[in-house]
Amino acid sequence: MRFRHPDGSTVHLAYCTNVHPAETLDGVLAQLRDHCEPVRRRLGRDRLGIGLWLAKDAAHALVTDPSALRGLRCELDRRGLEVVTLNGFPYEGFGAEEVKYRVYTPDWADPERLEHTTSLARVLAGLLPDDVTDGSISTLPLAWRTACDERRAETARTALRTLAERLDALQELTGRSIRVALEPEPGCVVETTRDAIAPLTAIAHDRVGICVDTCHLATSFEDPHTALDDLTRAGVPVVKSQLSAALHAEQPHLPEVREALAAFAEPRFLHQTRTSTAAGLRGTDDLDEALSGDALPDAGPWRAHFHVPLHAAPAAPLTSTLPVLKSVLTRLVGGPHPLTRHLEVETYTWQALPPELRPRGRTQLADGIAAELTLARDLLTDLGLKELP
Repeated sequence: MRFRHPDGSTVHLAYCTNVHPAETLDGVLAQLRDHCEPVRRRLGRDRLGIGLWLAKDAAHALVTDPSALRGLRCELDRRGLEVVTLNGFPYEGFGAEEVKYRVYTPDWADPERLEHTTSLARVLAGLLPDDVTDGSISTLPLAWRTACDERRAETARTALRTLAERLDALQELTGRSIRVALEPEPGCVVETTRDAIAPLTAIAHDRVGICVDTCHLATSFEDPHTALDDLTRAGVPVVKSQLSAALHAEQPHLPEVREALAAFAEPRFLHQTRTSTAAGLRGTDDLDEALSGDALPDAGPWRAHFHVPLHAAPAAPLTSTLPVLKSVLTRLVGGPHPLTRHLEVETYTWQALPPELRPRGRTQLADGIAAELTLARDLLTDLGLKELP
């Protein structure tokens, strides 16, 4: 979906396909048919943006076979879909029964991460619509915190500098400008937007910026205005933003609140949980750890890294951090010029929701994704952007 900003520029809105498990190119093509096109039809649009997730094997097939890349591009066109951004965070196995810490490997100290992201950039340059020259790729924020010492951190920074040089060369070759965005996430070396400033200014290349994920920002209790002001002052570009909402519990000391939270503690994904105290941010790596005993102070609200549907907050006594998303979005695109032009709805946890909230089959999932995009569209038009055909 495209929107015209009051300054005349185009802002792109997509939804991320990491919600649909696929490890191979055939799986990606099936996603377009079974999920993405049905969502577009529900929205009544001739064109829908998707933030494509390509696992290692799918990316390899596309970058080594020009005919396969042309075939994917034709399939996108045929189904009324377009791609300006890729989710390059998960490497493989994101649809596995247990993902947890595996999503953080390989990290940026591992050569495989550099090669994979280079492949994604080459693929994206070939998938961009004819009238679009700028693409973006979100990626993990260097590494999980326990896997990174200073030596590995410098290796990671060097890899990102190498990637930036390759992206420069790619633009010279193709005329397409691809940028990569570190996505701060709780528990990682770069957990917050503030954590991103030092490594990104050390890399010092405009090809490498930040992806502001509104669920992650909220989980870490960051103030949106402070975060974006800090990035602006540091000259760190917001390459893209993922529109998502975290799970919020206002009174986690109450037994009924803990019972409600326990329904979201599931075995597939990591749900880092945080609370803000007078001594600073406190947290656990997962929600079940927070719920066991006194691992996390419960005098103030808790927030968990669980991407809940934007349009359907959890039932009381829980809620979501949708207000944080709205505040971030206002700052990102509500001013005289957009701070980013790539927005991506990223609720990948539909099938990890408590059983009574999960979509039953493709039809309900498509309905839910379309409802999220409708909410995001309404927020954008309320900020003065005009939806384009």
